[in-house]
Amino acid sequence: MEQSSKSVCDRPVFTSLFETHAETVRNFIYYKCGNKEQAEDVMQEAFIKLWHNCKKVIYEKAKGFLCTVANNLFLNQVAHQKVRLEYSKLPHRNKNIEAPDFVMEEKEFMDKLQQALAELPEGQREVFLLNRIDKKTYAQIAEMLDISVKAVEKRMHNALKHLRKLVKNI
Repeated sequence: MEQSSKSVCDRPVFTSLFETHAETVRNFIYYKCGNKEQAEDVMQEAFIKLWHNCKKVIYEKAKGFLCTVANNLFLNQVAHQKVRLEYSKLPHRNKNIEAPDFVMEEKEFMDKLQQALAELPEGQREVFLLNRIDKKTYAQIAEMLDISVKAVEKRMHNALKHLRKLVKNI
């Protein structure tokens, strides 16, 4: 396969890469951490690293580079802020809102669903959210996570099996 003559160092090409992949990279990290601001920061840092390494990155491999760098940046943040992150994930229940029963039931269901998603192993949760929320194909997910399509299928199967079991109890 012939490689493109596009250079990541060209501003229009880099801008196009940003416009094409920024949301994907941001969501990829958001599904790992559950924090929009952190996901946005990691996404921006990944693009900065792409710009600084633009001469070393082949245009066709830029998306994979971004996902790998974003994942590594996220893992570094987790390693340095593990305790703080654990406390920030604790639910804050200081709201005294009076609402009709159906609103409360819906909120309880959503809380239980979010809890069920949080209980999934990271790999299963990532695959489930990338497929069901971002509408990524198994092949796209496999490329992003650098795993086989069969591994994506297995993770999705296990995630759905686990979620079905939990939803029956709700």
